Amino acid sequence: MHDSLNRIMRKSALMLPFLPEERRVELARRIRGAEEMRKLKAADAVFLSAGKSGRTWVRVMLSRVYQLRYGLPGEQLLEFDNMKRQAPDVPAVFFTHGNYIEDFTGNPEWKRLLKRKRVVWLVRDPRDVAVSLYFQWKHRMSDLKIAITRYPPADDRMSVYDFVMGPETAFLSRMLDFTREWARELEALDDALVQRYEDYRADPVTKLAELVAFLGAPEDERVIREAVDFAALDKMKSMEAGNVFQQSGGRVATRDPANPNAYKARRAKVGGWRDYFSDAEIAEIEALVEQRLAGAFGYN
Repeated sequence: MHDSLNRIMRKSALMLPFLPEERRVELARRIRGAEEMRKLKAADAVFLSAGKSGRTWVRVMLSRVYQLRYGLPGEQLLEFDNMKRQAPDVPAVFFTHGNYIEDFTGNPEWKRLLKRKRVVWLVRDPRDVAVSLYFQWKHRMSDLKIAITRYPPADDRMSVYDFVMGPETAFLSRMLDFTREWARELEALDDALVQRYEDYRADPVTKLAELVAFLGAPEDERVIREAVDFAALDKMKSMEAGNVFQQSGGRVATRDPANPNAYKARRAKVGGWRDYFSDAEIAEIEALVEQRLAGAFGYN
């Protein structure tokens, strides 16, 4: 109910003809921030990540664990407290990129609230994130989402290099700043779990079991393995094409089943960012990452 009302309010804010566009976007972001602050305060756990870090994949696996354990509907994704209302032992998990609450509060002090929560941070190589964001922007984002997230207007002429490294967008620099900022914030937390997307790809059973245990559920290897199999890449694509999780809106649905780049679960390839650049561009990108992250999290 809250989420549906929130979406309506955001759309309405963007349609107010008497406000300049930047003011409409600011208002829509503040509405989103107010909703996220409400969830943060009520959450049992907070799941943080940059966009395109594999969060949806992990979310589908985690949802499947709770579906199997508590007999919940198979077409339902974990959406904050929706499963908790049906099975009280399921935690209310607030999934966020952390990019709207500050618009609502006006300062970064809201992060102090994380000290009273269990916090999961899913990190992925910023180079893979930046490239995946390019395809998300080009093939999946609506004009509404582009406006609210302050991405550049849709432009078929923009190359993946210009999107990732160009001075007007600089998405790799943004992802590097995001990674360093949250690495510092998490050092101050008492109850935080850091997981790498690359480790999930290497051993999803172990990493999912680690996550489930951290969130307070007893381990069940059979359930964990079933959840991992349920969210295999080919099955994720089939679920997207069939809009299996339609209760979650367009989060796990493709807008163009015939276009492989329009899927949420697109390639799932560790280090796949290299496939889109020349040798000289790769060297430039690697130098920037080494300079800004200095090998943190093994990304060098």
